[in-house]
Amino acid sequence: MSSLISADEISHESEIVWLEDTDQLDYVRQSLDRLSTRKGKPAYHRDGRMVGYAILGPDAKPSRASGTFRRRVFWLLPHDRDSKPEGLYAKSAPAEAVDPRTLEPRVKGYKTERSEGGPPSAAMQELGIQLPL
Repeated sequence: MSSLISADEISHESEIVWLEDTDQLDYVRQSLDRLSTRKGKPAYHRDGRMVGYAILGPDAKPSRASGTFRRRVFWLLPHDRDSKPEGLYAKSAPAEAVDPRTLEPRVKGYKTERSEGGPPSAAMQELGIQLPL
C-alpha cells in the first residue's frame, strides 16, 4: 500500500510499464507484489484489472528466503471511479491509491485533489494550476 512502500523497496526500478492510457485515470491502486522475475508482465490474481507494473534493473536482488522480487503492480477494482464515477470513490480514493501522473520509477507517487475526487484547492486556483496535471 502506498504509505507502506518505502523508497528503498522501489530503489531498483528501471521502468514503469502502463497497460492503459493513464490520462483517463484519476487514480490507480499500487501494491508491492512478490514476483518470480525482475521484468515482464506479471500474472494478475485480483478482481478488476492490472493497469501497469514496474520493471527492476539487473542490480535488484531476490529475497534470500523466497527467491522472489518485490515489484510494484498498479491495478483497479470493478467498483473504482473509472468504472463507477458516482460510486463509493466518487469523492475519495482508496488508501493505496495514487495519482498515476505522480508515478515514476523509484518514485512512490502521491494523492492529489484529482485522485481524491475533489475540485482544485484554493492554492491551485490562485496559482492558475488546472487539472489534470
